[in-house]
Amino acid sequence: MSAQFTKTYNGKICVITGAASGIGRALALTLAKNGAVLALSDINAAGLAETVDMVGGSNRVMNDVFDMADGAAIVDYAGKVEQTLGAADYVFNVAGLTRVGNFIDTPLESMEKIMDVNYWGVVRMSKAFIDQILSNKGTLVNISSVFGFIGYSGQAHYCASKFAVRGFTETLAQELAGKGVGICSVHPGGIATNIARNAVADKLPDNGLSREELDAGFDKMAITSPKKAASVILKGAAKKKRRILIGGDARFISLVSRLFPVGYAKIIEKYSGDKVILSDNKP
Repeated sequence: MSAQFTKTYNGKICVITGAASGIGRALALTLAKNGAVLALSDINAAGLAETVDMVGGSNRVMNDVFDMADGAAIVDYAGKVEQTLGAADYVFNVAGLTRVGNFIDTPLESMEKIMDVNYWGVVRMSKAFIDQILSNKGTLVNISSVFGFIGYSGQAHYCASKFAVRGFTETLAQELAGKGVGICSVHPGGIATNIARNAVADKLPDNGLSREELDAGFDKMAITSPKKAASVILKGAAKKKRRILIGGDARFISLVSRLFPVGYAKIIEKYSGDKVILSDNKP
């Protein structure tokens, strides 16, 4: 338990999407230890139940299963949170997914699904909860990615969604400047969760690597634990930081993309060691 976290989050109503695993679960566990009131959600009912058990179920923990692509469910959820727990102080938009496949071979429906969850899910949640955040002078935390800074072959849909989250969040921060709220854009590097292993492959990259080799390459690059990622996010949210970078790889990619806006791809390929799919590995 961190005295700093307890002072900031004790008694605060914290909404977390993607709470069934990874960063979302780590946020829930850390916040619970520091006295927060939790509203947890995910589309994965079994994983969410495990998180609730780990947190320790009580009247300070609310859990709901719904799809981030379901706009009506999100509107209803925001009202339920406010009616059951009170207006949210913090909203952590963690839920997301990815796929593997180049633009030509990836069905349009796959790209639409990624955008619907990763981007529109964040927008819907932000819209549904923004009045609560404003009323409490709270903080909205949207998870983008290092792929919100760079394009990467085989991840056109994912990069598009994460660039969009970054653009939306940074613009919202400008619009609400002076309102006393925090609007944070989070950019994780490689985090040791299951998003890459759970990704559907529309087509493997043309680099001669099997799916098993791709997964092994990801494991090699997943240098930050979800617990550490959650700690960095909570520190940044407590300070209402507009941009939160997680991991040395995220700081490196952010720097390289700014210094070499056209040539960063070759530098990052050399840095990664192999031609594998980089991922921020959100849950």
